[in-house]
Formats: sequence, structure tokens, C-alpha cells
Amino acid sequence: MTEGRSGILVVDKAAGVTSFDVVAAVRRALRLRRVGHAGTLDPAATGVLPILLGEATKLMPYLVDQDKEYLATIRLGITTDTGDLTGRVTSTAAAPPLEWRQVERVLAGFIGRVRQTPPMYSAVHHEGRRLYELAREGVEVERASREVVVHAITLEALDPGSMTLRIICGKGTYVRSFVGDLGVALGCGATVARLVRTRVGPFLLAEAVASPEIGTLDREGLGRQVRPPEAALATWPGVTLDDAGADAFLHGQVAGAPGPLGAGTLVRVHDGGGRMIGVGQIAPSRAVQPVRILHADRPGSRRLPA
Repeated sequence: MTEGRSGILVVDKAAGVTSFDVVAAVRRALRLRRVGHAGTLDPAATGVLPILLGEATKLMPYLVDQDKEYLATIRLGITTDTGDLTGRVTSTAAAPPLEWRQVERVLAGFIGRVRQTPPMYSAVHHEGRRLYELAREGVEVERASREVVVHAITLEALDPGSMTLRIICGKGTYVRSFVGDLGVALGCGATVARLVRTRVGPFLLAEAVASPEIGTLDREGLGRQVRPPEAALATWPGVTLDDAGADAFLHGQVAGAPGPLGAGTLVRVHDGGGRMIGVGQIAPSRAVQPVRILHADRPGSRRLPA
């Protein structure tokens, strides 16, 4: 793995470490400068954290936009200032006996396009500071609600005082905020006891490298776990350009005639050898217009601004 290479390392983040800690560990292990992650996980949460390397960091906004799946274990009858069990308890109440169908009816009200207020313990900015920085100082500020999309909520388990939910949601959804709102709807309060992110876009937990292994694997061993950049956009349509088209694309020019895709469609763009060279958008002329250009793994290519 060299500085000129790029790709995606899918990590299973352990509890008690931050997403930035994982980025720093990967940077040290692979000796790379450009390393980022697609979607922060709370320190107490575990699960899928895609780490983008080199030129693949240009794909971050497209991966962050993709759906995420969580498995949340919820404690009923308690609320905390953080929305999970790491925080200070702010209220307790007796958890009422709940029936499966009753809970499913309540959950149905949280599916679709819903309004959600970000928690104080979050990375949202307020007047130049992160909300969690203000929260740690005991300051609470008014937060504007925002629209998020929840695609599905499945009740996996229901026990006295607790439940487990599988949640599939879009960008910007805070599970802790959802659980707090659910506790209000159930009339007893609720907080997150355990949160596991099981999927980000095409990347699954079962395929991830455990974060404690990052420091134990040698550089080559860890490098073999890195997937090509196009793995981040596996569900997108792809366009393959011939040598002349690929050269034009890499110089920031409209190229090729990809076929029947509609104008405005975002596509993965590959050269004749199958290497991904960027993200394109289908123009009204049906040619492909450069949106992001990737130069990694293309010997001799010019490093032009993308």
C-alpha cells in the first residue's frame, strides 16, 4: 500500500474509541496522509465505519449519502442527558407492559420523512462550536429540527423493560434522538443501551476488520483488506470509456457516449482497463461530464484539480 494508492477499508469500530481514533490508527498503520471516514459513530457505539484512503476520500460525500442500518438495544423507563447509558440519568419511570403489535403501531409513526431534533451530545455546529462541546460545559441551546428519512424499523425483540430494533435510515438520522422520541410516545422514557451499525451503503459488518486488529496486522496484511474505490459506489451504474475518452475525462472534458442513461444520472467512470477514474454525470447530450476525478493507480496520469 503506497501513498499513491486509494481505496476503502471497512472497519468494525470497537466501543470506547472515537471515529477519529480509528482514522489515526489506519493512517499510522498504512503510512498514509489522506485518510477519512464516512459517517461518525459515537464512542459507545460499535460497528461499520468505512475508512477512505488517498484519492478515495473524494468519494466521501457519496458514501455518506447512502443508507445505514443499525441494531439498537433500548432501555425503557429511563432518560439520560446523552441519550445513552453513558450519560447522567435525568428521569426514571416504571416501564409499562407492552405488546408486540402495540409497539409496532407506535413504530409505524416514525417511518418515512420525519422531523428530528439533533441531540446536544452531537457533532452539529452551533455558532462555530460543536454541540457536544457546549453540552460538556452544561450549556444547552435551542436546535432546529431537520427532516430525515427512516426507511424501515423492525422490532427484533421485546422484553420487560427493553426492546431491540433494526433501523434502516438515511443521512443525518440520530438514533439517540429517535429513541428519545420513542420513549415519549410510549409514555415512559427510553435511552440507548447498545448501538451497533451493521451496514453503511454496500458495506456489511460481517466483512469488516475489527478496529483492535489495525495495530496488530502488518502493513501488507492490512493493505490486502483494502477494497477498490468503486466498492463505495457498487449500486451505481458504471460507464466504461475507451482510451481517448478516458484521457479527455481525466483532463476535465466531457467524454464518450455511454448509452441510454438519463441526463443528470451520476455514474462510476472506468477506463478500458476497468480502473475507476472518477464520478461523472450524464449530460443532456448523453455524454459523461466529470464531477470528481480520481488519479490513483493510474501511472503517469496528470494530477489535475478535480
